[in-house]
Amino acid sequence: MAKQNTNSKQGFTIIEVVLVLAIAGLIFLMVFIALPALQRSQRDTQRRDDMARFLSQLNQYQANNAGQVPAATKSAYETFRTNYLKAGGDSFSDPSSGTDYAIEGVLVCTNASDCVQKSTATEKGIYVYTNAKCNGENPAFETGNRKIAITIKLEGAGIYCGNN
Repeated sequence: MAKQNTNSKQGFTIIEVVLVLAIAGLIFLMVFIALPALQRSQRDTQRRDDMARFLSQLNQYQANNAGQVPAATKSAYETFRTNYLKAGGDSFSDPSSGTDYAIEGVLVCTNASDCVQKSTATEKGIYVYTNAKCNGENPAFETGNRKIAITIKLEGAGIYCGNN
């Protein structure tokens, strides 16, 4: 008959426990490193969606006003924001701060080089360019006073530019 070993204990060794804890720690570390980037990306997506809404409401404004766009003044676009983007209690606010988007500047492009020089979307807020269309991240001169390009700085990297 075979003799049974009575000294064998069941359980985990200290090395096995440390190894499992190290792996769990690495997983948590990867999650905590990736989470801020995911949140930043989500806020940038919200900004892009808000700018698409801005352009959609600009088209609605044009439909209601015989094809005209708001005057090339900051106050005209502030009124547009109030009457079209925040109508009926809607919000139009930056996802990182929760405060309303600011219309930082309304700029009129008069020629190709002038529009590039005025591309100043380096701060948070919306910049509106008349006589312009988007050329990548930057507005470019476009003939016609009904052509509008808008820009907003993204939190992750770059500038979003959209046009009607």
